[in-house]
This record gives sequence, structure tokens and C-alpha cells, in this order.
Amino acid sequence: MATKINVSKGAGLFRSWDLRPVNRPLIINKTKIMALTEELKREDSLASLRNAVFRLERNLQSVKEDKAGVLNIDSNGDTITISQKFIFEELNQIAESKTLERAKYYVERLEKALGEVRTSRINDINLNRWKEYDDIRTDSLWIIDKRDNTGVHTAGYWGNFIPQIPNQMLKRYTKKGEWVLDPFVGCGTTLIESQRLGRNGIGVELQESSAQKARELIAYEPNKYGVIAEVVTGDSQGIDYRAALKKHNQTSVQLLIMHPPYFDIIKFSNDRRDLSNASSVDEFLEMMSRVVDNASAILDKGRYCVLVIGDKYSRGEWIPLGFLTMDVILQQGFILKSIIVKNFEETTGKRNQKELWRYRALVGGFYIFKHEYIFVFKKK
Repeated sequence: MATKINVSKGAGLFRSWDLRPVNRPLIINKTKIMALTEELKREDSLASLRNAVFRLERNLQSVKEDKAGVLNIDSNGDTITISQKFIFEELNQIAESKTLERAKYYVERLEKALGEVRTSRINDINLNRWKEYDDIRTDSLWIIDKRDNTGVHTAGYWGNFIPQIPNQMLKRYTKKGEWVLDPFVGCGTTLIESQRLGRNGIGVELQESSAQKARELIAYEPNKYGVIAEVVTGDSQGIDYRAALKKHNQTSVQLLIMHPPYFDIIKFSNDRRDLSNASSVDEFLEMMSRVVDNASAILDKGRYCVLVIGDKYSRGEWIPLGFLTMDVILQQGFILKSIIVKNFEETTGKRNQKELWRYRALVGGFYIFKHEYIFVFKKK
């Protein structure tokens, strides 16, 4: 559906336009758009500047989309790809300015957004166009209605996490071509997202059957960036990561994503090395400490580690497994950057037994789990 936007201006100015849809990509000839912004800067009155903005908006509005649904404005030569929503909002802000000085400040900001790329050391986000990234979360409460099931993603592996988590973390904490490590790869969710986003990935899985399933899924996922996604069968507590990376002429990774078992809530195997078979919470934490120690050795300094984990309830007592594991990582040379609370997807069993679980909560004096944690750390 088209989105109709009406904006009232001072001095009797008024305009209306359609954005269909507001987030489509817009391909603009760089030389021409930069020339137009220079013209805006030369306007000597607020009224004339607004009129120039209106003319530019009408030109942008009149562009027809190509076969791929992209808006092209003379795409010959050097071009800029920008979202339709972003440029219209920036032009709106210029036109709505109360003074000529403020309007020209916004013109210069738009010119910088169109002509310069400013990224940080840890991601590809262009900070001159940060408003375009409305798909990237920055708050600490994530309410996600359903898991991403596009491509080869599957919910069939018991205990796997939703793809939206590694997707967000990869966008925030890596650049294209960098390397991510997942010591609990499961069915390959992290590596699938890495491949989609153009990041290389190494994943470790204790069970060969699960490792093979992950390899098969990853192989079916398109690899348009030609990156590496390797699943290694082994024990994350002691595997030789340097040897695994050496095969690819690498010595380190730039992001560590860990989604370990939540102690013994789900038994993944009969292997004694499996964290879900730990005999106690203390042993689970000792095993996690070895996993973190081994993996952090190949994580670059100043880069990020992500832990996805929940708590558990046992014999009438809430076990703060998330915060206990957080403390293990803090003791390994990391600082805590964020704690994100994410709503917890109901398991099939609990979904079919809502009344029973409500009764148990009322009898037992506890609350039913509806959240898990995403801890974000930075290596010192």
C-alpha cells in the first residue's frame, strides 16, 4: 500500500507526495546529485531553498522502477544507492527548517551522507547514513514474534536459537569478509547467517550426525559472496582452533557467538564431554570456562563475544544460569557491554500444556520462563 505523507510548511507552503514503498533502493547518478546539493547550498533565502528542495523531491517522485523494483535515476557512471525513505526524510528536514542557516546545515549533512562513507573498526555501518539502518536493533528488549524460517533455516533441531540473533550480531560487530566462530554450531544457524551476510565462519559440533546435518544445510544456502563456512567435529573445550584457521590462512576471528546448552534442560547426547551432561551447575560452569578460554585465545583484542543463554528452574529453586555463565566470561578478560532480554519462544510441549504450567506456577510459587539473555562482551 502507498504511504501518503502531507507536510505543512511555514509561509503558506504545502506539498504532498507518495512513497511506494518507503524503503525501496534508489540508484542515483553521484555527479548529478552532488551538483544538486551544491545548488541548494547556494540559495540565498529560505523560500528559494525550499522551492529547490520541492523540485528535487518531485524529480525523485517521478522516477519509475526497473524490472527488479529498483528506482534508477540515470544510473550511468558513478552511482549512489540509497533508500528512498532516507533521502525523502532528509529533504523534509531541510524544507522544514526555521532558518536558512539550519537548512544549509542539513544540506551539508545530506551532502556528506551522499559523498562520504564513515564506518567504525568493527562493522560496515555507514555512520553518515545511520538512519537507513532501521533493521538493526539498538534497544535491550527484543520482542520477536517468530523465528526467521527463510532459506534453509529450520526449527527442527531441538534447542537451536533464532536466526535473528546472529543476524543482528554479525551486522553490529563484523565487516564483510571477517571471521566468526561458533563453538556450539548445532544445525548451523550462525554459519548460515554468516554466509548470507558475506562473513566467513567456523563452527564446532560435538556430534558428527549434527555436524553433517549442518554441513548439508549450509551447502544448500546460496553463497553469493563466496565465503567459507566450515563445520568441524570436535570438543570446544580443547579443539585446536589455530590449526582449523591455519587451513584458511587465518590466525584469528573477529566475533565469537556462543549458544551453549542451558545445562541439563535438553540432553543432546550421551557424550560425557557434552555440557548438557554436566553432573552439576558447578561442573557446567567449569566446562564453559574451558570453552571460553579456548575460544577467546583466537579472538582479536577489542572485538566482541556474544553469549545466548537462559536460566533454569530446579527443585523449587530458580537457578540464574545466565548470570553465573556471564561471570565465567568476565573472569576470562572480557568487559560487559550489554545485556539484552529476549522473549522466549514456547516449546511445542509447553504450548500444548499452558494450563498445566500455569497451575504448576501457582502451586510452586514461581513464574514461567518467558525470556532468555543475550550477553555482549568486549575482549580487553
